[in-house]
Amino acid sequence: MIKDKISGVIYGLALGDALGMPSELWGRDKVKNFFGTITTFLPGPPENDIGCFYKKGEFTDDTAQCFVILDSLKENNYVPSSKIIGKNLLIWAENNDAFNKNILGPTSKAVLLLLQENRSADHLTKIALTNGAAMRIAPIGCLFPSNKLQELCNYVFHVSKVTHSSDVAIASASLVAGAVSLAIETNNTRKAVEKVLEIEEYALSLGENTVAPSIKKRILFGIDYITKNNLSEEEFAEFIYHIFGAGVPSHESVTCALLIAWYIQCPNKCGLFCANLGGDTDTIGAIATAICGAAVGLQGIQKEYINELNIYNDIDFNNYIKILEEGRGKLHG
Repeated sequence: MIKDKISGVIYGLALGDALGMPSELWGRDKVKNFFGTITTFLPGPPENDIGCFYKKGEFTDDTAQCFVILDSLKENNYVPSSKIIGKNLLIWAENNDAFNKNILGPTSKAVLLLLQENRSADHLTKIALTNGAAMRIAPIGCLFPSNKLQELCNYVFHVSKVTHSSDVAIASASLVAGAVSLAIETNNTRKAVEKVLEIEEYALSLGENTVAPSIKKRILFGIDYITKNNLSEEEFAEFIYHIFGAGVPSHESVTCALLIAWYIQCPNKCGLFCANLGGDTDTIGAIATAICGAAVGLQGIQKEYINELNIYNDIDFNNYIKILEEGRGKLHG
């Protein structure tokens, strides 16, 4: 059972990422005017300065960096090491020409450029409000049972701090990983999202204090409003996009992603919903669809999607499923 759930997270992450890639960082109206409605994998259009570097069905830096993190954890016997993670992220960025292609998030790019020069980046990581830590963290939730969420938060901090060590960055990443852990066991994204909000205060305490708003309070407001007003799917999309925002800041994109996982629930619908939302579509899609995949497992994701992801991406997904299986066993017996 756990292998199926881990597989659902890995393929869900890549699915939401790849479906959201063509519309990445375009506004909602522009997405509608250019694509109409995205209904399947598409190549990144030349008009998109970020998506133009990707072919049909390819995942972006969100999933790629996640795999770098998992390789780094296995390399050090599942003990997070900023030195190893930073080294491997930099190797990945250089091998993929990520700096020139501008496919990195603003904080990760700035931090990795400093690491390239053997300079400290602490002054940047402490004020990082962006979603770079949250976008690549979902599979870490597979390593922890849901009765060890504080331990999960500590682990997330040590995995993330090489590029992001602010309170909101650590809390947002912890909420994502925690939601995955809970969804694996509850089989229900609504229960998972509602329960994981309890860890925000502790997760915030691990990072450097910033002025970012509470993701927990934004989500609770959203759930209350959505429930009271019985929003349709289109009304829900308009609500979260215009009220919470769908941009790169953690308090926007992670709020959106968690609410989408709560509302949509199905990974097959979730990836397409996020692709059409507008904003940071690949990151929101990667997070939300990974949580949905955790709830239903690989069996709940369309086989066509799984086959296409395997064809379009030169990566062995099963290798990372095995790494997570092994890591969960080593950390918790």
